[in-house]
Amino acid sequence: MTEKLFYEDSHMITFSAVVESCEKIGDYYEAVLDRTAFFPEGGGQYADTGVIDGVEVLDVQERQGNIYHKTNGPLEIGKTVEGTIDWEERFSKMQQHSGEHIVSGLVHVAFGYDNVGFHMGKDAITMDFNGILTKDQLREIEKKANEAVVKNLDIEVLYPAKEELAQMEYRSKIEIEGQVRIVVVPGYDTCACCAPHVKKTGEIGIVKLIGMQNYKGGVRVSMLCGFRALADYEEKSESVKQISVMLSAKENEVADEVERLKEELACRKCQVGDMQKKLLAYKVKELEENQETVVMFEPELDGNAPRELVNLILSKGTGVAAVFAGNSASGYRYVIGSKTADVRVFAKVLNEKFHGRGGGKPEMVQGSICVGNEIEIREEIEACRKEV
Repeated sequence: MTEKLFYEDSHMITFSAVVESCEKIGDYYEAVLDRTAFFPEGGGQYADTGVIDGVEVLDVQERQGNIYHKTNGPLEIGKTVEGTIDWEERFSKMQQHSGEHIVSGLVHVAFGYDNVGFHMGKDAITMDFNGILTKDQLREIEKKANEAVVKNLDIEVLYPAKEELAQMEYRSKIEIEGQVRIVVVPGYDTCACCAPHVKKTGEIGIVKLIGMQNYKGGVRVSMLCGFRALADYEEKSESVKQISVMLSAKENEVADEVERLKEELACRKCQVGDMQKKLLAYKVKELEENQETVVMFEPELDGNAPRELVNLILSKGTGVAAVFAGNSASGYRYVIGSKTADVRVFAKVLNEKFHGRGGGKPEMVQGSICVGNEIEIREEIEACRKEV
């Protein structure tokens, strides 16, 4: 079985080991060392990466006590090699995972909820709790978690005997066979965990809960800790600064200014909508009464405007009204209506001829077509009109 140096010292960056086996599998190799500081994937935490004697370590997995290093090159069996883990990545993962223990412990004590799902992603850490939390409750949990960070507590690792374990209260998502490893943040959490952690809570840096959503009867909370939280703050701060410049508003007032612009935009949309209705009514007013077919191409129409225009045209006693919005380059949206004919025939022909999709009721259909120009479309409409 591989000696697990990451349990002896979670801050070990380099180590020496003997290569016990190395097997080519596909385009990669799987190497087993007599000992390693590379943590294998487990407990919601993805594997360490790094190099062994200049060969890149891409993934690490544990099977039956042995740790297999997936590498992009071979390692000589029996040779003593030097391994170096990607410390920046490892430390970041420890910051996130130790922060998760504190938050989960606080939630469990305060509300009795269990962490039933934990995933350490590239973008954020997610924790799934089997109960509902409010934003105010989550804000209080975040505050207490950062108080634990400031206290710079020693994080303890215990390997209790079976009898001791039976007397302990600790969190665990799964049944564990054999020796159980317990990670303790004094006063905040006691949890079974196989992953390496920071040595003191102060190393976590900062705990920032960045999101919450309802999930499977409970909530999924997103979190960032340490340098990842700092990077997230810097990115969002830069975005606020850029928005502040564009809006000519103070950084702490951009939300209010965006809300004002949103209301102004809604007002302008209403004004444009009213003007568009007047324009459509004017265009229809110029049409002759009781025409057999009217086909109109109006590139700028959006929303419900094509349907409204069709209804206006039909009010002139028109037999079949067809309105097309868009252009031949990007395609057309269509609405076709009639009070006397079944216009589903038009939709079927247009969809087949011009690679479209859509349909509706006998009195009105709508859809879109991908190809075709105004002349071709008019010809098809006229041909269909003769058949209905």
